[in-house]
Amino acid sequence: MRISIRLKWTALISIVILMAYIFVGILAMRTVQSVASVNEIHSFTTKLVIGGIVVFILGVVLTFYMVTLVLNDLRKINKTIDDLNKKPDSDSRIKLRKRNDEIYELTVNINKMLDRMQAYTNQQKEFVEDVSHELRTPVAVLEGHLSMLQRWGKDDPEVLNDSINSSMQELKRMQSLIQEMLDLTRVEQIDSAYLEQTTEVKPLFTQVYNDFKMLHPDFVINFDDDIREGSEVKIYRNHLEQVLVILLDNAFKYSADRKEINLAASTNSALLEVVVQDYGLGIAKNDLKRVFNRFYRVDKARSRKRGGNGLGLSIAKRLIEIYQGSLEVESVVGSGTVFKIELPLVQKVPDEGQTEKETAESSQK
Repeated sequence: MRISIRLKWTALISIVILMAYIFVGILAMRTVQSVASVNEIHSFTTKLVIGGIVVFILGVVLTFYMVTLVLNDLRKINKTIDDLNKKPDSDSRIKLRKRNDEIYELTVNINKMLDRMQAYTNQQKEFVEDVSHELRTPVAVLEGHLSMLQRWGKDDPEVLNDSINSSMQELKRMQSLIQEMLDLTRVEQIDSAYLEQTTEVKPLFTQVYNDFKMLHPDFVINFDDDIREGSEVKIYRNHLEQVLVILLDNAFKYSADRKEINLAASTNSALLEVVVQDYGLGIAKNDLKRVFNRFYRVDKARSRKRGGNGLGLSIAKRLIEIYQGSLEVESVVGSGTVFKIELPLVQKVPDEGQTEKETAESSQK
């Protein structure tokens, strides 16, 4: 038989109060018996019994009331969780009057957890919907070409050649999309061992600059290098390189007539600051908040022509945030776009023999 927790705690606390009262009463009786007359002892015993009954009744009532208050809060928590179990998409949250106790803190934490879970669920739904939408077009194109070839196109060499070329382009786009989706999945599941890795900044930036200079000889690439020698950031080298490649690749893709890219990197006492600037199409103010969303493209037609899937910036921002950094964007339509990265530097402890003056001088270099 199920016994209510309210009755259990009421009975337990009431019995404890009664036992404590009896113990104190016995001690009091012994003291009174040694100093008082028979009539006084009888009168004291009567008062003691009446007082015990009153204390017990008050204890039961107060305990029942207090336990009821606690259980009502727990019942609200349980009801909200039941609602969410029945309807996972529900935005129900636990509503309690604000007060300074553990149950209120518990409800705040549960609500925060529910918010995170709902945001994660919504992201997954959007991700699946976006993937389905992105794959639908190349699949439809492939199906159309294959159907045409099956019916009559295979007998026409020109149609056959055009269909094969178009199909190959769509397959390459699907391959690129699948690779970016895998990259995004890996970003969400980075091994904790990578979080402890450090990377020396200057050699990496020099390598990336030289690589893009070789890949895009028709562009002017300005590299403003103000990185202090030996500076390190707490990020896995390949992840930082991946972010730089994504931002620079976007800058080249969306440059217009002015084929010029600015890459600037500098270090201060605490941060690595990176700027990637192009003079291309630019991004409208309404789109700036959404450029880091998965599959979001400012101009879908132009993005497809340039090979974009709308996942690169999502990957870059998530990587930077995982390593406690920030990635922001500023843009003016027709004038270009600027991406800014900030990452915390590894703070090095000076050698014991190094003087304070030497430490100050080295930090200013």
